[in-house]
Amino acid sequence: METPTAVSTLIRRRRSVFPPLYNDQPIPKEIIEEMLENANWAPTHRLTEPWRFKVMRGAALEKLSTFLGNYYKTHTPAEKFSEKKYEKTLKKPLRSACVIAICMQRDPEERVPEWEELAAVACAVQNMWLTATAYGIGAYWSSPKAIHEADQLFSLAEGERCLGFFFMGNTEQDQLPGRRQAIADKVQWLD
Repeated sequence: METPTAVSTLIRRRRSVFPPLYNDQPIPKEIIEEMLENANWAPTHRLTEPWRFKVMRGAALEKLSTFLGNYYKTHTPAEKFSEKKYEKTLKKPLRSACVIAICMQRDPEERVPEWEELAAVACAVQNMWLTATAYGIGAYWSSPKAIHEADQLFSLAEGERCLGFFFMGNTEQDQLPGRRQAIADKVQWLD
């Protein structure tokens, strides 16, 4: 059994780590499977289990790069287009060892409010993120506007929608600094 201190340390070590910090080392499939299994144990009201994931590695990362690049090109007015941002958009998936599309399958009976389904998916992603942190894998959740057209990239089921991409890669960074405002400023004790 984990100690409360170990759990607290892991939670407080979790960071958003971006692709420029990733190295070229692959992430073993077994670790990705463990991350997904841990995601599957997130809290879910009425056991709707709304999380759905699409794992992209290898050639699928090239397809994601093309999709994101094309989206940026076709949806950015000429006066706002930046060649630097376009190149960065293309490189992001290619610098990653793995990208997981984070999707939500709404309960067809709508037994719970949509926000609860979204919260359940977010909890699943946090479980993946904590697992990545435990393995020293850098990760972050990105939700570019392109997710609204993800059906062009994936076969989404009826009622399923893409909420973002979970970029991951091995990194040489041991511990990135973190900061939070004091919890005392965000809590009211009512006795």
